[in-house]
Order: sequence, then structure tokens, then C-alpha cells
Amino acid sequence: MNEILKGMLTSGTLIVAIGAQNAFVLKQGLLKNNIFWVVLVCFLSDVLLMCTGVLGVGTAIKNNTFANVGLAIVGGLFLLLYGFKSLRNALSSSSAIDISTDAKIIPIHKTILLTLAITLFNPHVYLDTVVVIGGIAGTLTLDQKVNFLIGALIASFVWFLGLGYGARWLIPVFKKPIAWKVLDFGIGCLMFWLSYQLIQFALETL
Repeated sequence: MNEILKGMLTSGTLIVAIGAQNAFVLKQGLLKNNIFWVVLVCFLSDVLLMCTGVLGVGTAIKNNTFANVGLAIVGGLFLLLYGFKSLRNALSSSSAIDISTDAKIIPIHKTILLTLAITLFNPHVYLDTVVVIGGIAGTLTLDQKVNFLIGALIASFVWFLGLGYGARWLIPVFKKPIAWKVLDFGIGCLMFWLSYQLIQFALETL
């Protein structure tokens, strides 16, 4: 039980930190845009990555300079483009986005692909799930690893489910155009900052 709790606390601490993925899930929750699929893809991605880390692959990735630099560059460029898109929305939007039950929904396959891109093109996700969680699990016995992994996945499931569906409580606020401008501007700034950090990491690693 102690290892399950340890896994929940470790995973929860890493996931709750504000990042590209959380910002994306929050926005899709506000838009009621296929949020079930967004939450499911985020959780299943964590299942894959955490299992990979716990099985010992995290150390190999951490020690591979090429893999670290490649992930940082690709992720940095992707977040830079996403940041420009969010900033453009913040500056050009003049009306509130329709978040009623009749709002236009993006096709499921496009939502899934975008969620995968936001998740898998972000090196911080690999650092948290594969390297950090995998590194901690590396000090445990097999039985302890299983319990630790179960705890980590419970935290992931609860967080994404709560973030995605809990966003609906904020809908009254986001019926106002200014709220969307502030959200998009904040997301854009966050993406630029994360992109800068990743590209700087790549340059320093080379």
C-alpha cells in the first residue's frame, strides 16, 4: 500500500504542474470538444510511457544524447507553432467561442491526433513519466514496481478526468470574450516559454 501511495504522490506532483498538455485538456473541456477521447488518449499515453519507464527504458533514454536533443528540438518547434496559434487567437478573436451544447464539435479523429501531438511531441512528458518515474521505480523490487505503477496510473486517471470534465464549472466565465482572450494569451505565453526552454536545452546539450 505504501508503494501505491508513493506512486500516486509522485505521479500527481508531476502531472499537476502546468504545462502544454494540461492547458490543452482544460481548453477542450471548456469547449466540450470530445473530452472523453481527450482524457482517454492522455491517460493511455501515460499508461504506455509509465510502463516503459518502470520497465527500465527511462535510464537508456536519459543517457542517449541524440534522443534527448531530437525530442527537445521537435517538441520546441511544435510548441512554438502552437504558441503562435494561441496568440493569434487572443489578438484576433472578437467574440466568445460558442460553448453551448450545440457548439460545433471537431471530428473525433482530428481531436485524437491533436491530443497525441500535444502529448508525444512534448519532451517534458517523457522526462516525467519515463525518466523520473522510471528512475524511482528502478530502486524497487518487482512487486513494489507493480504497486508503484498502479498508484502512478491512478493519479493520472483521476487528474485528467477531473481536469477535463471539471472545466465545465468554468463555462459561465468563458462565455465572455475577454476570458478567452486571456486564456489564449496565457497559453501562448506558456508555449513560448516551454519552447524556449527545450531549444535552449538542445543547444546546451550539443
